[in-house]
Amino acid sequence: MDMINEKVEGVKEAEKVGKAFMWSHALSGGGGFMMMQATVASYFAIFMTDTFGVPAGVLSMIVLIGSLWDAINDPMMGSIADFTKSRWGRYRPYFIVPPVLLTIAAYFLFLNPQGLSTNQKIIYCAVFYIIFQMLVTVCTMPQMAVLPAHVKNGNERNKVIILGTIFVALAFTIATSFYAQLTDFFGGLGNLMLVYGILTIIPFWGLFKFSKEKYLTSLGNRTILTDMKALVKRKELFNVILIWIMAALGYGVMFSASVYYVLYYLARPDLISKYMLIISMGATLSMVIAMPICLKIFKTAQKTLMVTQIIAAICYVILFFTGKNITLLYVLSFTAAFFASMQMGLINMLLNDAIDFIMLKDKISLNGTLSAIKGFSFKLGGAIGNTLILQVLALTGYIAGAVGHQPEITLVGINAMRFITPTLSAVVIIICLLKYPFEKYYKEIEEMKSNLDM
Repeated sequence: MDMINEKVEGVKEAEKVGKAFMWSHALSGGGGFMMMQATVASYFAIFMTDTFGVPAGVLSMIVLIGSLWDAINDPMMGSIADFTKSRWGRYRPYFIVPPVLLTIAAYFLFLNPQGLSTNQKIIYCAVFYIIFQMLVTVCTMPQMAVLPAHVKNGNERNKVIILGTIFVALAFTIATSFYAQLTDFFGGLGNLMLVYGILTIIPFWGLFKFSKEKYLTSLGNRTILTDMKALVKRKELFNVILIWIMAALGYGVMFSASVYYVLYYLARPDLISKYMLIISMGATLSMVIAMPICLKIFKTAQKTLMVTQIIAAICYVILFFTGKNITLLYVLSFTAAFFASMQMGLINMLLNDAIDFIMLKDKISLNGTLSAIKGFSFKLGGAIGNTLILQVLALTGYIAGAVGHQPEITLVGINAMRFITPTLSAVVIIICLLKYPFEKYYKEIEEMKSNLDM
């Protein structure tokens, strides 16, 4: 074949995603991998402050430093993946060993060793948190990058994304709602991480077996530096990057702040599991039922995301003023989660838009690099959310474990973090979507992809 025809590495194949690839890809992103991340997103902070004994202010700095390091290693990993040359391809080699190492890191992150001084606990927490996040990057970037490399048809890609999003929602629901029960059943968080690790390794190995890198441009004389220059000059990406950051921030706070909200603002530790189940079920049903329907109604990911964020933001504002009404709290929290959680699948569709746009404009495939940028944006948003929560606690005089005896200013801060923060993130997303940069290129992108088989 000749350049974009010549440049495309692969052969003509029917544009149908095989079931083995679809399920391997969906479960590698959902399944045990997401259970690990859900546990970290929802319970890492409170585990470290209330069980392991790391001061909240110090923990916020650890999370911040980890996110700053991600700013370096995420794009690095994406570029490394894009420039990998091996007998197995660019992305497939990363599906074998990294999931195993991730399992080990997750085990030690929640091991809770005894007899350590406060300083030793801080070092232990920092080391394994940063290692864990790095390995998430090593697994995530190639996993996201291999989808547009395996299939070019947008509808077929979306089928994979929707199935993956369903598994993400189910994994999040199980990990957050049954955290205490699962921890007790497996004899501790460390052991639970090993179970999640096994459920991570198997689908990643399946993805290695069933994925094919058919739609990639040749590397030619390209370098990492030239590719990064190509991205920097594309200002259209900045808008989307901000959407990714805000989506992760809002989604992360929805779960991580909820534990503090129920435990301290409501002073109802008995309701934690029930409340987490309610919002998790809202998230699950959102991705299983609502997202496919909404995509049919609104046609595109960005329009669907805009409408759902508006509805979620309205719910959050009402809850900020009425949250202590338990019935209303349950109903509106479920509704907010139901609409807000669609962003988890929709932002992956925006990623594919970005990948196709760069191939259209620059005639290069930057699947790994763009996946890395999206991954970094997502982790940065989550880290900002966790840092804000911990800083608010530290600055308002939070007392670890003092249920019913927190300072009033701490309770105000917790209420604001739970509902005002995701409201603001939704507003920023809506503003960015009003001028979605790739919409006007949809026709050209489809024409380009139709020529890939020539």
